[in-house]
Amino acid sequence: MIVSDNLSVTHEDAQAIDDCWNRIGIHGDKSCPLLSEHIHCRNCAVYSAAATRLLDRYALQQEDREQVATVVETEVKTRSLLMFRLGEEWLGLATRSLVEVAPLQTIHSLPHQRSRALLGVANVRGALVACLSLVELLGLDATNNVSASARVMPRMLIIAARGGPVVVPVDEVDGIHAIDERILEAASQSGAQASAKYTRGVLQFKGRSLRWLDEEQLLSAVTRSLT
Repeated sequence: MIVSDNLSVTHEDAQAIDDCWNRIGIHGDKSCPLLSEHIHCRNCAVYSAAATRLLDRYALQQEDREQVATVVETEVKTRSLLMFRLGEEWLGLATRSLVEVAPLQTIHSLPHQRSRALLGVANVRGALVACLSLVELLGLDATNNVSASARVMPRMLIIAARGGPVVVPVDEVDGIHAIDERILEAASQSGAQASAKYTRGVLQFKGRSLRWLDEEQLLSAVTRSLT
């Protein structure tokens, strides 16, 4: 499910950073002389240094880059939200903040984490992308007692943060739904979101209690976690 073409930022990063792991490393022809010593590229200092440079770039770019994926607000009757689940809680995020819903990828931890929310980096089409925990950012209970079925597959959301795309793992994606703005307005005025972080309101959808996330506050928190 591709929402926009903002992954060009990821490809630019891949060109700027020498992705030797894709050429001569574990994902390449395995001719790197250091591979026998480190077994896997993620154990190599070159890989760690590339990940560190990527995170430094987020800090530098946030000062001179406007938020990716903006829209001109017009008088519309509906707003598109991506519905997804973390643990036992369902959440909704405006699709204008979304780049893509991707299959779950391996997350490689970093030797020096910058924040509790930073899980590490993931390889997205050959480029390293920072991976964050929404459970940590939103202060959710990490326990997942929902019975899994064959159709429920964990996914990764690629989100357009200010300094470049980031990925966040989620337990389930329901899809994109158009919600009547009158329902959203009523939810934002209900006061039910007062105790929930980065939340604009709570509404009922498909028999579920759904937290509608404030994308501006959430993206700001994402940026802070990377700098």
